[in-house]
Amino acid sequence: MSIDLSVATQDVPIHALVPAAGQGSRSGLALPKQYALVHGAPVLAHTLRALRTDVRIASIQLVLADADRDFERFDWSEFANCLAVLRCGGDTRAQSVLNGLTHAHGLGTNDWILVHDAARPCLAAGDLSRLIDEALNDPVGAILASPVADTLKRADGAGRIRTTVDRSALWHALTPQMFRHRALLAALSAACAAGAAPTDEAAAMERQGLMARLVHGSAHNFKITYAEDLDLAARLLEQTR
Repeated sequence: MSIDLSVATQDVPIHALVPAAGQGSRSGLALPKQYALVHGAPVLAHTLRALRTDVRIASIQLVLADADRDFERFDWSEFANCLAVLRCGGDTRAQSVLNGLTHAHGLGTNDWILVHDAARPCLAAGDLSRLIDEALNDPVGAILASPVADTLKRADGAGRIRTTVDRSALWHALTPQMFRHRALLAALSAACAAGAAPTDEAAAMERQGLMARLVHGSAHNFKITYAEDLDLAARLLEQTR
């Protein structure tokens, strides 16, 4: 896939897209994890507030499942001037992001899209700002990531260690991940049409031979998966209040 580098990236609008159509079945919570309460507000509200710390983000496009009836239980008025709600979530994250890109409000093909998980409420303002700075100066785009610190083992089929994996070039992929609307739309369309289900946007871009820049981000920007993760998120958010 070719990328048009003739467009000045610094003057192109940036839009956040937040896929929030998942049900979080592993969490064991009564509600989808994006609606679990932390400090009296749903996880999703903390996530949206984190994205609002950078004034360069022109809008937040929130992708919900069409059958979502939990969203209306909460007051979202603080985001009224920036939030577009899209009820077009898919069965997979990739399909939700693809549907969001297709139905998003007011996006141009050269605009930047910054995709962030709904269940990552502990995104630091400095990490967000640095990611945007790096992506704007890269022809492909960039993702937040953290270097792998633990020793990694590859297992055999019997659940025993086969070998130790060199971790020196390995990173944990985080979000946000930031790419041009046109390039990301084409990459996700191709992946979904081929029956693939990339678990992040960078993987879809990689299928097209487009390798994103890695931007060092804090491991505190973790994705809430289990009920006990809410306590950790509460402690981390308390430190920034």
